[in-house]
Amino acid sequence: MTDTDPRPTAPAPSLHRGWWALVLATAACVPPAPPQPAPAPTMPAPRPPAPRPTPTPANWQEWPWTPGTWRYAQDPRGSRASFGAASGDPLVVWRCDRAQRAIILSRAGAVAAPFTIRTSATTRTVATQRTGGALPYVAARFAVDDRLLDAMIFSRGRFTIEQPGTAPLVLPPWAEIARVTEDCRG
Repeated sequence: MTDTDPRPTAPAPSLHRGWWALVLATAACVPPAPPQPAPAPTMPAPRPPAPRPTPTPANWQEWPWTPGTWRYAQDPRGSRASFGAASGDPLVVWRCDRAQRAIILSRAGAVAAPFTIRTSATTRTVATQRTGGALPYVAARFAVDDRLLDAMIFSRGRFTIEQPGTAPLVLPPWAEIARVTEDCRG
């Protein structure tokens, strides 16, 4: 080979090996990629806490009304107002017994414990007895001139019928109960 050879000359083998050595040495200096963390164990989503019951206010005059409405009706014994859902048996019956000149206040249930009646003007406990009808009711009897009747009729916003072993009934003092009472007094 002469200097006049037109073919390009290949680099010297030692130079070619040196270039590869440089590439390998540089690659050896780069730290390996950190290992991927192990995936966290999949836990089921926590259940939302159960809703807490709405606390009953300490003051009975802030208790919500028992769901239902009063309905007035006449029957052969006198008039009556019944309270409850439109369908189903009434929760409370306020009935005039004309022959006895008495108001019978009945509540659905079989517990013959006394009623505690609360109004904005007074609180009184009254004796009850089972009615003995086809449906279980417990009743209290009032003379037509009993002032507790007027206290329930004119109570501000609500009155309650409470009885041990049962939920209190919080009732609106609507016109139906006044009408039955006046029918009995008249």
